Amino acid sequence: MNTPTERLTLAQALVKFLIHQHVERDGVTQPFFAGCFGIFGHGNIGGIGQALQQFPDLRYYQCRNEQSMVHTAVAYAKMKNRLQTLACTSSLGPGATNMITGAAVATINRLPVLLLPGDIFARRNVAPVLQQLESSQSQDISVNDCFKPVSRYWDRIYRPDQLITALPEMMRVLTSPSETGAVTLALPQDAQTEAFDYPSALFRKRIWSIPRNRPDTRALAQAAAWIRTAKRPLIVAGGGVHYSEATETLRRFVEKSGIPVGETMAGKGSLRFDHPLNLGAIGVTGNFAANRAAKAADLVIGIGTRYSDFTTCSKTAFQNPEVRFLNLNVTEFDAFKHGALPLTGDARATLEELHVLINGYTSPAPYREECERLHREWEAEVDRIYAIRNSPLPSQGELIGAVNELGDPNAVMINAAGSMPGDLHKLWRCRHPKHFHLEYGYSCMGYEIAGGLGIKMADPSREVYVLVGDGSYLMLGNELITSIQEGYKLTVVLMDNSGFNSIGGLSRSLGQQGFGTRYIYPKDGKLPGDDAGPHAETLPVDLAMNARGLGAHVIECRTYDEFTAALQASKEIPKTTVIYIRNDRYVGVGGYESWWDVPPAEVSTMPGVQEARQKWENLHTQERTFL
Repeated sequence: MNTPTERLTLAQALVKFLIHQHVERDGVTQPFFAGCFGIFGHGNIGGIGQALQQFPDLRYYQCRNEQSMVHTAVAYAKMKNRLQTLACTSSLGPGATNMITGAAVATINRLPVLLLPGDIFARRNVAPVLQQLESSQSQDISVNDCFKPVSRYWDRIYRPDQLITALPEMMRVLTSPSETGAVTLALPQDAQTEAFDYPSALFRKRIWSIPRNRPDTRALAQAAAWIRTAKRPLIVAGGGVHYSEATETLRRFVEKSGIPVGETMAGKGSLRFDHPLNLGAIGVTGNFAANRAAKAADLVIGIGTRYSDFTTCSKTAFQNPEVRFLNLNVTEFDAFKHGALPLTGDARATLEELHVLINGYTSPAPYREECERLHREWEAEVDRIYAIRNSPLPSQGELIGAVNELGDPNAVMINAAGSMPGDLHKLWRCRHPKHFHLEYGYSCMGYEIAGGLGIKMADPSREVYVLVGDGSYLMLGNELITSIQEGYKLTVVLMDNSGFNSIGGLSRSLGQQGFGTRYIYPKDGKLPGDDAGPHAETLPVDLAMNARGLGAHVIECRTYDEFTAALQASKEIPKTTVIYIRNDRYVGVGGYESWWDVPPAEVSTMPGVQEARQKWENLHTQERTFL
């Protein structure tokens, strides 16, 4: 029997395969790959580049930086709850290694993205080729081996026929709720162009079903028993609530059980901000409401969280001597953390089953009343911060409040790094599940504008507010051009405080006076810190002019009133708009009964460091091990 075949190059077969991959969950089917970002070089122009040109059904998007195109794909996948993503292709050498940071962002945040870097010649006879890393120990190595620790699946395709077995494995990982992350297929530039008679069946429409796995029934029964005996239970809602599309299920569970919720960075928006049992942000960047509930909790129910040190306050958040952990997580690795009773399964499906099994349990009335009071007190504190009118420069908190209150309530806000994530985690009032988009698994500077583009591509109907500091903007602001080229409007709020504000504050807390964190000229041959004072000579950088030069519409503001007027005006501007304002470097938002373990130097001649070390030694003894 003759098997029908199609003669295609490796790259053509790969692109044609991607076009026909679909995913299904809850009866809804959609294409998995929404397009391919890329920058062409000698390592991929004749292979993947030619294939994308030949098969335009996989839309090609041009970008300006390989790292940023992966950020765009990551944000797109997050916005789509991991049910769609983008591929990214680069040449070999620096084009490939530029994607490694993006790969780490994807894998750490458990978000699917496909990376297709070009590679050195499979046949080796012309080596060393341009941009090749040579090794005296092996000829089977290239810079693409650097992707291995930050990829959930990695393969190098030396021959066209190897695709037949590699592609199903690639899709298995990309569509897995528990194993997803960056997938890297390294493609030697000569192999990309070689032809093979591929079985036509490889290019049939394939639907990958995304399961809603259920935990063990005995574990569910034990979990229900733990909940029924809890006096001060607390839910810690993580990103898994969103990826499972479990926000409405969580709301019903909370209202039936009376169990309050603290939200991680990835889990913020799991409940509306005004729900009386939403205690808001928890952890290092949390507020006093959630952190007080965490301190006294006797049962912590983690839903889709990996318990980062920011969530646990470096293992100091949960201080009840009798505290127990119950973890609902699709990933077994996370479900077992903190010596928990693990419920390994889909968040929505597991909550639905627990909803039935808790048999009318409600948390004690005095506890619910206490949590509702904490919720009200925290909302009053947010109102206070929103109402600050700092002079001469506005504070970051009041500017966040302006965007939150005056911006489109159906919009998406995105941020990633610096001092803003902490302030946003505390202060941003989520009105819908996608209102808050923080990349904080890797907290990658430069993610913001590229990620904002990915969000807008995923849902063009929503406004996207990109909140970015001057440090992140200077690292990776170039995708402003791509948003304009593709007609995806972003509203970028660029806050300039002349340096790395977050690390400046951390440095001062360690007794190091903000050393190396301000954008100022050296003095007497040395780079001073924040102790140089307000009259230090800052650098002559004009970020507004830079954004204007990249094609954005720019509104420059000096005051809070000008800023609010700019927000209103930006709604009528049809293309990407940058609202530029300087803000006060030293007026921040409090820590609210939290702690983060960053050890100061054990010995130092600096008095400030000595004092900080003493405080650290007193506090780190509160760190706990949960067995």
